[in-house]
Amino acid sequence: MAQLPTPFLNDPDIYAYAQKVGTDQLFHNATSSFAASQFKEPYEALIHAITGQHLHSKAVKTIFARLCSLNKTESGTMTGNGHPPSAKVLLSLKDSSLRECGLSNSKIRALKGIAQAQLEGIIPSAQQAKTIDDETLITQLTSLYGVGRWTVEMLLLFTLDRPDIFPADDFGVREGWRRIKKLPQSPSPKELYKITEVFSPHRSLLTYYCWHAKERLLEPTLCQTAP
Repeated sequence: MAQLPTPFLNDPDIYAYAQKVGTDQLFHNATSSFAASQFKEPYEALIHAITGQHLHSKAVKTIFARLCSLNKTESGTMTGNGHPPSAKVLLSLKDSSLRECGLSNSKIRALKGIAQAQLEGIIPSAQQAKTIDDETLITQLTSLYGVGRWTVEMLLLFTLDRPDIFPADDFGVREGWRRIKKLPQSPSPKELYKITEVFSPHRSLLTYYCWHAKERLLEPTLCQTAP
């Protein structure tokens, strides 16, 4: 197993869990759960994220495939290359065509807002994003309709590979932390974010461990006082 950062070595519970599971499958398991990781540009990742909001994975694949089928070149040739329509193409599509893909009016509004923001330079390219810090990107992108903090945090983790992202509002993260720490209940998101600041600038790794623990670690056995 690769050498753990010092904060992980200094926390007995985290270190013990890290030693138990290693890192070989840690990142694979996490990234395989987020199809958005296949997109390396923020615009495409956001389009995929909005399309998939509040849907099961099978429905997401179907609807996103229909949306991608509307992609075309500037000359009008349909591409069908597995990528969503460019911003210009998306804005040119009729709402009725997008509804036929299975998209709600709210999602259509969000997608077209993202497309407009892409054209206006509000959404940076992956290359441009390298010069923008995490919180600035979160503030910038959550200003768009339908885009919340969690969505941007997933983009930072899986599309931009940022090393210090800890989505404390994520249920899986909080539940994983609770199980690793053998707590009766999870801290609030605000409390958890504060507690885990000691792991900065390596909190993305902590996120992966928490997700892994939520799926793989049994409920903690809590000490009970004998009657």
